[in-house]
Amino acid sequence: MSYTRFLAAAVVGVVAASVHAQGLAPAQPAASVATGNAAQPRDLSALLEPILKKHDIPGMVASIVVGDQLIATAAAGVRQRGSPEAVTLNDQFHIGSCTKAMTATLCAILVERGTLRWDMTLAEAFPNLADSMHEQFKPATLAQLLTNRAGVPANLDAGGLWGKLWTADGSPVEVRRMLLEGVIAQAPAYPPGTKNIYSNAGFAIAGHIAETVIGKPYEDLMQEHLFAPRGMTSCGWGPPGTPGKIDQPRGHRRNGKHVAPDASGADNPPAIAPAGRLHCTLSDWAKFVSLHLRGDAANPNHAAALLKPETFTQLHTPPDSLSDYAFGWSRPIRPWGKGDAADAKGYVLTHGGSNTMWFCVTWIAPERDFAVLVMCNQGERGDKACDEAVWALIQEHLKATKP
Repeated sequence: MSYTRFLAAAVVGVVAASVHAQGLAPAQPAASVATGNAAQPRDLSALLEPILKKHDIPGMVASIVVGDQLIATAAAGVRQRGSPEAVTLNDQFHIGSCTKAMTATLCAILVERGTLRWDMTLAEAFPNLADSMHEQFKPATLAQLLTNRAGVPANLDAGGLWGKLWTADGSPVEVRRMLLEGVIAQAPAYPPGTKNIYSNAGFAIAGHIAETVIGKPYEDLMQEHLFAPRGMTSCGWGPPGTPGKIDQPRGHRRNGKHVAPDASGADNPPAIAPAGRLHCTLSDWAKFVSLHLRGDAANPNHAAALLKPETFTQLHTPPDSLSDYAFGWSRPIRPWGKGDAADAKGYVLTHGGSNTMWFCVTWIAPERDFAVLVMCNQGERGDKACDEAVWALIQEHLKATKP
């Protein structure tokens, strides 16, 4: 896959959904996201069936979260086009660039522990690369990497770097070092801090800073500091499933053909893992989304976990006026997200993800203490299908919670 196609899919993941609505009343809690099903969530699978048919998507799962409660779920379609195995709520889906917010959260945990600093520069993190690092990259910071403001290019095709990452031997840590060295040897795409340009490589380098400073692979750090504390037991890297079995959903290319998990090009190279190479179940993703939903200071039922309240505020706030992109989240305003407080503005958090064979998206309304999540196993058309499913879920929530 060309880097341009991968980047296009990722950017679509950020901006695809264009959800609009008005009004929302508080919902009553049901099934616990954090501790399992305390009550049975409503089954909204019927909402997805016509959307799958309209957009010709193999399968989809979705949920509504209120606070730390899973109040509604939905599953429809099949794991592989042309095969009978139905999608289930326990299936694992690739979440693409929605991994970015998780990487930023990991870094925030390490910042609070004093291991990293938001203003840690590339020169500080990699002193042994000082001679080969372009002078203009040296002051770029961890915070700038995690907000797409570090000067890291949007495209890695220059010098054949993207192609080299596909064929490189070595551990994920080693190939991330290759990515880093290939990027910093050239001049930044723009002076760090002066523009906001979406860059998967920036998040990959941020993950590499964490693993380099601590001396543990990024994947192990995610398991230790985020997945295990949140009880996210289904998380893994690369496409889900067992070769030769249809035991998990398969991703599907733009022509509708399914892709086996061991097929060439079934996912992006491990160097990009911190930017978008994770798979997990809907409920485990909801545990992460709930962390940010309740952690936001605008939530009337605010209850920060894993991180301090002020850290969530930083993660959810764009650092400048260049764009509404913060640390792995876009933060637009939507009427349906506006709460009842006097200072309510309707800020929501959103991000989508795709490696061109899968698509997912979440919308979080902190002021109203609810979120929606949708995952599907096709990239092309999957973005439009997920957008439509998101709006259907929001409308359902509006109707179910109307006073």
